[in-house]
Amino acid sequence: MQIYADNAATTKMSKAAIEAMLPYMDKIYGNPSSLHSMGQEANEALTEARERMAKLLGCEAREITFTSGGSESDNQAIISAARLGERKGKKHIISTAFEHHAVLHTLNRLEKEGFEVTLLDVHENGIVTPEQVENAVREDTCLVTIMYANNEIGSVQPIKEIGGICKKHGVIFHTDAVQAAGHLHIDVREQNIDMLSLSAHKFHGPKGVGLLFARKGILLTTLIEGGAQERGKRGGTENISAIMGMAAAFEEAAANIDSRNVRLAKMRERLIEGLSEIPHSILNGDRVKRLPSNAHFCFEGIEGESLLLLLDDKGICASSGSACTSGSLEPSHVLLAIGRPHEIAHGSLRITLSEENTDDEIEYIIRSVKEVVGYLRNISPIWNDMMNGRKEFVLKG
Repeated sequence: MQIYADNAATTKMSKAAIEAMLPYMDKIYGNPSSLHSMGQEANEALTEARERMAKLLGCEAREITFTSGGSESDNQAIISAARLGERKGKKHIISTAFEHHAVLHTLNRLEKEGFEVTLLDVHENGIVTPEQVENAVREDTCLVTIMYANNEIGSVQPIKEIGGICKKHGVIFHTDAVQAAGHLHIDVREQNIDMLSLSAHKFHGPKGVGLLFARKGILLTTLIEGGAQERGKRGGTENISAIMGMAAAFEEAAANIDSRNVRLAKMRERLIEGLSEIPHSILNGDRVKRLPSNAHFCFEGIEGESLLLLLDDKGICASSGSACTSGSLEPSHVLLAIGRPHEIAHGSLRITLSEENTDDEIEYIIRSVKEVVGYLRNISPIWNDMMNGRKEFVLKG
């Protein structure tokens, strides 16, 4: 048996996405910039995909730039807003301490160029309040960038309210919606979003393709020089087959979002209920305002990497946090941001589900995690010290 429960890292491509891609690998393979008929056929497909994605996001087709994925989109959004602000003498940016590293590393780069970055503290439930944003906005604030849903603990932010504050103060609002797109309802106009990033492989589309929505009037800074593709804002021949796969996957996800989320939330609740029975464990992220597919726990007295390897031996594919930092020995910056001590943050487990998971799989995951946590604790000298009163527990029993 193999159970895939790491869908926040990547998802299996849907049949609809694969079928949508195939014609553009075999028959309609022209370069959309070419003037001949095969090129123009590809260009028509590109235009169609842009219109389809725009319709689902509630924006205009010309406000969409196709990219290689979420990281590139985040980089281009943040750098573009920073350059626009710089021209007006505004060099202050607001974000949070638990953003994806595609955002945090870009902000670090801008700090070296003289920008000032305010990283808002995150409450224990993983939620940033609109009041925090309001209090942090200054005369020289040029950008607020806050993720829609956290990639590790699954907490969902009050995006519409934060966007409303930014709109009131005339500040560009960008949201990294990589984990939210295809899983939560998005309407950029209704939610006061100026810029949004997403990545296809998080909602059963292909890897290596995503998009950046930038509201009309926001001038994008070109990161990749080359040709005149994407209105001159992103050089390089467009990956037509992947773009068509993304459009098909996004449409399928949007069409089934409500019924799918009801089922996912039911499985998630059973997971949370079952794993909460493990003594000295804690759920990370808000209990209610979280992605329907995400259950993230810390278990005291164990090390996350050992937990993952032993679960893998049992056929369960899960993670301890972001796939982008899986090779790091440092505890998750997300868990540290919500106040988890280092020794607790090291013992984390992220389980993220898809519609392909079953109730029987959920029960197997619960049993397996209980067995593995018990085994690791039994061979741990630190756990033995805590059980014998020589060391105090951090988490309540």
